[in-house]
Amino acid sequence: MRKGILALTMTGMLAVTGLAACAEDTTDPAATKTPKIGVILPDSKSSARWETADRKYLEAAFKAAGVKYDIQNAQGDKTQFQSIADQMITGGVTVLVIVNLDSGTGKAVLDKAKAQGIPTIDYDRLTLGGGAEYYVSFDNVAVGRLQGEGLVKCLTDKGVKNPAIAQLNGSPTDNNATLFKQGGVSVLQPKYDAKEYTLAADQAVPDWDNAQGGVIFQQMLTKANGKIDGVLAANDGLGNAAISVLKTNKLNGKVPVTGQDATAQGLQNILAGDQCMTVYKAVKKEADATAELAIALAKGEKKQVSQTTKDSESGKDVPSVLLEPQAIYLENVKDVVSDGYVTKEELCTADFAAKCTAAGIS
Repeated sequence: MRKGILALTMTGMLAVTGLAACAEDTTDPAATKTPKIGVILPDSKSSARWETADRKYLEAAFKAAGVKYDIQNAQGDKTQFQSIADQMITGGVTVLVIVNLDSGTGKAVLDKAKAQGIPTIDYDRLTLGGGAEYYVSFDNVAVGRLQGEGLVKCLTDKGVKNPAIAQLNGSPTDNNATLFKQGGVSVLQPKYDAKEYTLAADQAVPDWDNAQGGVIFQQMLTKANGKIDGVLAANDGLGNAAISVLKTNKLNGKVPVTGQDATAQGLQNILAGDQCMTVYKAVKKEADATAELAIALAKGEKKQVSQTTKDSESGKDVPSVLLEPQAIYLENVKDVVSDGYVTKEELCTADFAAKCTAAGIS
């Protein structure tokens, strides 16, 4: 059994618990304004989490604190992303929280906010060169490392020798996708170098688009003459896209596929035996840490955190809260339900009721 689902790294725990302990009163102009927090989410297509998890947790935290807020979703449209930001800035937000679609448009938005004296937070994705006051996310290299380790585990459990691997990566414009791949490759590269594994295909999926992911994976499988033995898929959506292709070729369940986000669909694929594992990120902790920082900034306070992240473009260290992800396999799918991230009703639909019972989900 893996470590407890709610475990955090020591540094991550220090970062979160240290928020309240290290608050500093400032004379920030925001202190004289009515606190109002703007949040721009990226889309609802790449992952269900943005609307089903992040929005509700952020709303709950803001409501509990009694602060005004405006949460909108750009739906993958960069022009809309910037329009929403303009609207929020002119609408009087005192803090702006963004999940960028790419660092270029993200930086443009952060620059506009800063020009108006509005502090900013990068949520989940770091905006390279953006200079946000804080960055709140998970250890994204660790996410990829868990995926790589998971793929190795599942291939080993199946007794696959000299497997050919397809790497189905996230969007090339998302810094997180770069980090996920870095972590996964750190596990797989030694096996490629030792000729134990073969890299059959390696491609990024623009905008995390699952439909494109399916097309790309079909091309990978065709080019490899059907000889793909494992798929390092960057998230559950891309994992499901690969599984759909594998089903068409009667290879589902035979070829291990990784994932991320612990979506209901991803967990169902694990229960069905079509997906090897997923990576669970306790979004409530991420949202709560972000809300605490944002509320403080909106009230003119600046809190200290114990971690930093190097911005590879500016070279600056961005004050950060980085939480620890958890690997989920069949034996601990129930922990995601116990944690309240996915409900039994969402997961254990008619087709999966018996599988849920077998997995100890009650």
